[in-house]
Order: sequence, then structure tokens, then C-alpha cells
Amino acid sequence: MAALAPVGLAAAPPVVRKPPRLHEGDVVALVEPAGFPDDPYDIALVEETIRAMGLVPRAAPHMGQRFGYLAGTDAARASDINTVYADPAVKAVFAVRGGWGCARLLPYLDFRTIRANPKLLIGFSDITALHLAFAAQAGFATIHGPNASSGWGKKSWEPFRALAFDGAMPLYRNPEGAEDRLVQRAWRTRAIRGGRATGRLLGGNLSVLTALCGTAYLPDFDGAILFLEDVGESEYRIDRMLTQLALAGILAKVRGIVFGQCSNCRSPGPSYGGFTVSELLQQHLAPLGVPAFQGAFFGHIADQFSLPVGIAAEIDADAGTIRIAEPAVA
Repeated sequence: MAALAPVGLAAAPPVVRKPPRLHEGDVVALVEPAGFPDDPYDIALVEETIRAMGLVPRAAPHMGQRFGYLAGTDAARASDINTVYADPAVKAVFAVRGGWGCARLLPYLDFRTIRANPKLLIGFSDITALHLAFAAQAGFATIHGPNASSGWGKKSWEPFRALAFDGAMPLYRNPEGAEDRLVQRAWRTRAIRGGRATGRLLGGNLSVLTALCGTAYLPDFDGAILFLEDVGESEYRIDRMLTQLALAGILAKVRGIVFGQCSNCRSPGPSYGGFTVSELLQQHLAPLGVPAFQGAFFGHIADQFSLPVGIAAEIDADAGTIRIAEPAVA
């Protein structure tokens, strides 16, 4: 891996631009900017999923390559993103999966070309690095939602279609009903500090976001609604990362915070006397004096929300809702 040169990038335009909406029959690119699928057959299943959406999948040129635990070299994976954003036939870009590796691509991305060709980028987890970098350097909205290889159940597909195809402004509320109450006790929201707040949605995976602190690839969080999720992190790591966001001045800038799911975020050893994630969120977020709640239906779970990064939204911490306040697409 070649040494990375210092990056000096121009700031993105202050007004968020909106990619074109999707239509049935549109060609969409499949990219692997981080890890690769465990089974090459999974790509065939991904293509079936995209066709079921009424879209036409097109694999990026280096799809299927491997380089250690990455889906190809940094140059190859970055080239794929540059290529699909330069291709006028491609109308949107789906990340096949997350893992790790997106941050390694950032210095190799052609943001001039990407900025000139707004297209929806869809994915989550490690794709957070691309969402935030696009918000900072490309200036158009993207969608933090299921990866192409995720399960696209009805609760994921219908809001995504409304958002990306119809230009609708969904109201997101955790599943309700007797079955959900019995089977999904974990899917409850809890107000950390009540109230409502409006701002543009920025965030994603907590680990990935904190790793970008001090770089040119974080957008300005002033007045934003910060949304966060994570997976497989011990409580003290969540504590450390929230502390980092506070010390970096990010938490003090936001108007509201939504913490989604923290899947398997529990220390393997005895926890007696330790903090829970809920207690840590109370410690870090309540003193900020802004509306905040936890437990929203996004993260490393099935049927998660699709949240448009960079688009205005209103949260109601008492009701545990996120209302998209403007269309994410043109």
C-alpha cells in the first residue's frame, strides 16, 4: 500500500444537492468498497434482490476481487466508485456489504467527478465513511440503509421505495402491535432528554465516525441531528468514542441526537459494577440539553430504517420518531 499524501480538499457547497429519484428499469451499480461476501454465490442473490426492486444491477469492474480481508486493492475499489459515478448510465450505487476498508479509499476518490454527478449511494456500517465524506466533499444526499446483501423485508423496502423512488417524506416509528411487543421487546425507544429538534441528518456507525475525526472527510455538524449505531463494541469502547466526540466539539454542535441499535454491545466478562450502554448515553447526552433518544430501528438489524444523510429531519424524543422534512431526491 503506497503512502498517502496529505489531502487538501475544497469544502463542499453549503447547500445540499439532491440526486435524481429512481425509476423502474434504472441501471444501478453494485460496488464492494470494503469487505467481500463470504460466498461468491451471494452476488447472484444480491442481483436477484436488485431485480426484484425493478432495477437493473451492474457489477462494478473489480467486483469479486480479494486482497486480504478487502474486496480488492484500495486502488481497485476506489476506481470502481470513480467509474460508476462517471458513468451516465448508472443512476444509483448500492454497496454490497460493509466490513472495513472504506476509509482507506477516501484519498483516492475523484470528488470533482463525484460532485458533478449526484447519485444515491445506499448502504450502512462501514459505508458510513463514504456517507460522511460525500456530505463533506460532494455536497449531495445519500441513504444510510440496508446494504445490497442485507435482508430487504417489507419494513425496509417500502420506506426505501417511498424515499428513493417517490420522493416521499416518511415518518419513522419503531414497529408496533401485539406481535412486536411480545417478540421485539428490545425495539423500544427511550427518551434521554425529551423535546423536538430539526436539523439535517448526519451520522452512521459510531466507530467509523470517530475514526474520521480530525480529517477532511467529516462534514460540519453545526445544527445537525446526529444519528449513531454500532455493533460488537464493549461498553467502555462506547464510552471512549462518545468522549472523543465530546472532546472534538461535535456533540456540542448538534440540535438533537438519535442512538439506534447497539447490537451485541456488551462486555464478555462480568458486568457487575460497570455501566450499561443506556447509562453511558444518559451520562454523555443528557447534559447537552438537546432532545435525544435511543432505540430507533436502525443499525445492524433486519428491516432497518433508511435515513437520508444530509437531509432535513425532525425528531421527537418523547415519541421516539424521526420525520423526514424534505424530499431526499429531485
